[in-house]
Amino acid sequence: MADPDMSSQSGGHDVELFVETPDYDLICTICQGVLRCPVRAACHHIFCKKCILQWLKRCRQQTCPCCRKPVNQSLIFVMFKLSKVIGRLKIKCKNKIRGCPYTLALSEQYCHSMSCLFELIPCPYQGCRAQLLRRDLDAHARHCEHWSQPCHMGCGTVLSHRTQAKHNCYRQLRHEYEARQRNHRAIAAALRRKMRRMQSTMADMKRQIGLICESLEVMDELEEVEEEDLGQTSGSFSSSNSSS
Repeated sequence: MADPDMSSQSGGHDVELFVETPDYDLICTICQGVLRCPVRAACHHIFCKKCILQWLKRCRQQTCPCCRKPVNQSLIFVMFKLSKVIGRLKIKCKNKIRGCPYTLALSEQYCHSMSCLFELIPCPYQGCRAQLLRRDLDAHARHCEHWSQPCHMGCGTVLSHRTQAKHNCYRQLRHEYEARQRNHRAIAAALRRKMRRMQSTMADMKRQIGLICESLEVMDELEEVEEEDLGQTSGSFSSSNSSS
């Protein structure tokens, strides 16, 4: 017989969740719930993984709660096929007590809870401690004193119910537009100054290139004159030699 202390700490699924009463073979003998992550011991008895591990941890002797045979934790195997069979069983939504009419496969329970309109959730606005159904969120937001959100026009202002009525998004956008214009004008002025400096530098470079070119032309002219003088000197020297 199962330990009453262990039975009170259910590792399995609540039997009342299921549309049809599950087979006895699918019930954990420790928690009396439908097997969650079923595992089989060497003695072939099946339990919820959490239940049998807690049982072995608390018992002085590591024995099976059904047959009292020794249980080795390294010889406990997860029953994946059985887990899939259990996952296909139909259950009632856990929020049925609050009005949810849906039935679904056990394996779909988590996904359904993320969208169930009857799920009890906290108000998402910081500072509000209200707990309400997901379907009532929009109605609650219209009156929640902690409600806040950025302006939907994109001006960046965070609005509350108190400031929303006074908020003039166009004025805010105009101020931002004017600030951006001032920034753009400052950038344009800086670019114009930089362009003038570059133009001045280019003008200086052109003058330097012009001076270099003039210097080269003068040097070429001097070389030509020197060559002519040298030619004339050579001719005179040859004439004097022949007359002598």
